[in-house]
Amino acid sequence: MTSLSLRYARRELRAGAKGFRVFLACIALGVAAIAAAGSTAEAFRHGLASRSREILGGDLSVTLRGRRFTDQERAAFASLGPSTDTVRVNAMAQAPGGARRLVEVRGVDARFPLAGAVTVSGAPSLAAALAAPGPPGAAVEQALLDRLGLKLGDTVMLGEVPFAIRAVLLDEPDRLAGGFEMGPRVMASREVLERTGLISPGGLFVETIRIALPAGADAVAAGEALQKGFPDSGFRVRDRNDAAAGLRELIGRLEYFLAFIGLAALLAGGLGVNGAVSSYLEARKPSIAVLKALGAEGPLVRNVFLIRIAALTAAGISLGLAGGAATPFLLGALFRDRLEVPALFGVYPWPLIKAAVFGALAAAAFSLAPLGRARATPPSSLFRRDLTGPLTLGPESLLAGLAALGLAGVAVATAPTPLVAAGMVAATAAAWGLLWLLGRGAAALAGRLRGATRGALRLGLANLAGPASAARTAAPSIGLGVALLTVVLLLQAALLAKVKEAAPDAAPALVLTNVTPADGPALDAAIAPLIGGITPDRYRRMPFASGRIVGVRGGPIEPEQVAPEGRWAFDRDINLTLIDSAPPDANLVAGRWWPAGYDGPPMLMIDDDIAAAAKLRPGDAVTLSVLGRELEARIAGVRKVEFGRFGASFALILNPSALAGAELTQVVLIKASAVQAGAVQRLLARRFPAANVFDVREQLEKAGELLDQLALAVRGAAAVVAVSGLLVLGGAVAATAERRTREAAILKVLGAARSQALAATVVEYGSVGLIAAATGVLLGTAAAWPVVRFAFDFEWRFDWSVLTVLLPATVTLTAVAGALASIPALLSRPAPVLRRE
Repeated sequence: MTSLSLRYARRELRAGAKGFRVFLACIALGVAAIAAAGSTAEAFRHGLASRSREILGGDLSVTLRGRRFTDQERAAFASLGPSTDTVRVNAMAQAPGGARRLVEVRGVDARFPLAGAVTVSGAPSLAAALAAPGPPGAAVEQALLDRLGLKLGDTVMLGEVPFAIRAVLLDEPDRLAGGFEMGPRVMASREVLERTGLISPGGLFVETIRIALPAGADAVAAGEALQKGFPDSGFRVRDRNDAAAGLRELIGRLEYFLAFIGLAALLAGGLGVNGAVSSYLEARKPSIAVLKALGAEGPLVRNVFLIRIAALTAAGISLGLAGGAATPFLLGALFRDRLEVPALFGVYPWPLIKAAVFGALAAAAFSLAPLGRARATPPSSLFRRDLTGPLTLGPESLLAGLAALGLAGVAVATAPTPLVAAGMVAATAAAWGLLWLLGRGAAALAGRLRGATRGALRLGLANLAGPASAARTAAPSIGLGVALLTVVLLLQAALLAKVKEAAPDAAPALVLTNVTPADGPALDAAIAPLIGGITPDRYRRMPFASGRIVGVRGGPIEPEQVAPEGRWAFDRDINLTLIDSAPPDANLVAGRWWPAGYDGPPMLMIDDDIAAAAKLRPGDAVTLSVLGRELEARIAGVRKVEFGRFGASFALILNPSALAGAELTQVVLIKASAVQAGAVQRLLARRFPAANVFDVREQLEKAGELLDQLALAVRGAAAVVAVSGLLVLGGAVAATAERRTREAAILKVLGAARSQALAATVVEYGSVGLIAAATGVLLGTAAAWPVVRFAFDFEWRFDWSVLTVLLPATVTLTAVAGALASIPALLSRPAPVLRRE
């Protein structure tokens, strides 16, 4: 039977892709989206891996905040291999004319960098720029020159020392490992930076020692040994394999989300696959009938057509893989000069294999059912041109179900967070099923309504209610695309509204750091008239320090004691402050605040998420490492902290007497209009030049720009699903082309004008677009609401532009696409059409 199936299948394959163009397009589009997401992410991963030592700046990196390394710690580092010591601090750079700008200053030694090279212009090298005779030299980014109106050779003040700008800083090998930047970069000699007064005990500086290990040394083991040798040091050790862990995680999550949209495109195109196979088998009814009448068994019939469908599936997958594999190279050619993350563009097998598996499973899930009907239908039914019987339980239906489960299983298994992925898969499947049911319901409703209408409207509703109704075929796919676009647009709108509108109202306009306790009262008095008075809702001045939780309940921290989502608070230093009486935004959820003037044993307020991660509650003891010493405090209360908002947005708060005698620098939060903020900055430049000024509005604008760029990529991927829906619409029209041609011929004979038939087509497909768009927007809104309210904890606001754009655009596109696809049938002459069987 196998050889006979192959012989007949070869004859079927002579027709090529005729009748299967939509099939090929739907498979290729979904596979290409998945392959492109995976291949691009893999290019970035390999780029990071190939430069991991440069990104970290060596084999090991040891970072400490707010204090210097001890002689004992430095001796341990030196025993491992050559090292370089750098210090990073934020400061205000002041031009001779008085203009100021927050910058990130980095002091480096003669050995920097251990890996890679610093690229500068205007000087032969960084070392030459810093060691030139005359005033201390510095290399600065072009953004600083542009902002302050400076040029090479000019002088800029950093703290109490003038620096000559001798080079423009173009690139640093370890820049990606430095995290978020608050301003343009400045690089200077560490020895000179020590004399600026910017680095003081308890201040907001970061010291990092990078170590080059001997060839063949185990970086992971060396890092673990350092951590065990200094368990209470509070420093963070990273090896070259952990050079950009946060960036790798972001790439992985973005890859999965974009690949999931590709999977949704395959699902949206599934009806196109199903329709193409059904249409093809309907056209082959006479051949199937003859084969069965001559004694051919069901499996032979199925295998003949299965081989052709498998061959065309392979062709569609190949086209998709080619497009997906080429995408990283295209992106590299277009954006190579703008890429901040290193990428190693190439053809990577795993993303292509994964995309091919998704494509094959999708094709099987949607094409096997029609083959099952063809196999099980008796010859008599085929001669009566009846291939629309109910789907019975058979090997084809079982395999189709297994393929559908396989799609879901692979999607969950390859996800960074399987539980979230399972929810996404279930929600998408439920949405698709609901759209399918609503499409059938709309067709039934159109059948009831047509009797109350006349003319083109009645014809359009009759077509919508008919057996070839696009409401059953195209509406679910188009609706799924609209739903995904709605989710993306609503999430983007919520994030941008939070960043551009809500955040400026809730967040401070200016944040001042490096304010000394001695300058505090004078600063209060000077700023008060500029912002309309000092009140808790517009001005806060608080001590600032950083500490690390090193023990709970009298014992050391064990990793298994802390939930994974809360380990960030126990693996590194976190910011803390000292507050006497309860502030207006205490937000206590358990316990109570200490009374004003409390002078007893140290008491602590802790963020509720941190407390939940370690199962802490009021009364428990917590050991903190603060300012180089350990401090045991008792939890007085647990509070809900709204990070980024104006007020006491600190994960840890101690009573003031807990650190009595410590001269902590202070942080000042100011709410002000743009005009008031400008006046405050001018005041600070004149009277408090040592204070660092963070312009929160400027940072929010940068965040908004980044969100816009990410949203553009996600919207583009989501649009692929909508395109799949339009392909399904085109396939539905093509599948019924013969029937619609006959209907048009009959209408013309009965006196209908082409304009009436075209109007009926517009009514039919416009209704399909309206059904799909309205349902898609509702489903997308229902999916976006819990994410905005509970995942992001933002206030829900529906963006009406989504409705006013998506609804008419979908209706128009669907109506125009359906009308254009129906024009050949409307232009056919009636006589030749009616003479055909």
